[in-house]
Amino acid sequence: MEMVFELKQIAAAAKVCWQKRGNRTVLAFHGNMGAGKTTFIHALCDEKKVSSPVSSPTFSIINEYAYSDGKIFHIDLYRLKDEEEAIQAGVEDCLYSGAICLVEWPERAPGIFPEDSFHITIQAVDTDTRKLIFNG
Repeated sequence: MEMVFELKQIAAAAKVCWQKRGNRTVLAFHGNMGAGKTTFIHALCDEKKVSSPVSSPTFSIINEYAYSDGKIFHIDLYRLKDEEEAIQAGVEDCLYSGAICLVEWPERAPGIFPEDSFHITIQAVDTDTRKLIFNG
C-alpha cells in the first residue's frame, strides 16, 4: 500500500501507519538521507503520547521512550557498518524484546530483523510532500 501526504498531515499519516502495522512491534524505516524518517518517527511517538523528549539516536544508536503501554525503542543504524556492530550495540535485544522498535536504516543489518517486521519506505516527493510505501 502507498500513501501520499503533505507535512501538515503528518499526524494523520502516523495514525494510519500505526493501524497498518497490526500487532507487529518492529517498524523498519527505509529512505534516502533527508527523506523524513526521523520526522515521521517523531510523529509516530506523538501519536502514542510519548512522555519523554524524542530526538535522533544517530550517535547514541538507541533511544528509549516511555509511553502509557510501555516503551518504544528508536534505533538508528546509520553509523553501523554491519550486523555484528548492531548486535554489540544491543539492537538485537531491542528487536526481540516485545517492545515497539522504530528503526532507521535497517538495511545496515538486515539479517537481525524478525521475519514479521513492518517495512516502510519514505520518499520525498517535494519539499512539503512525502510518500509512504508499506511492506510486510
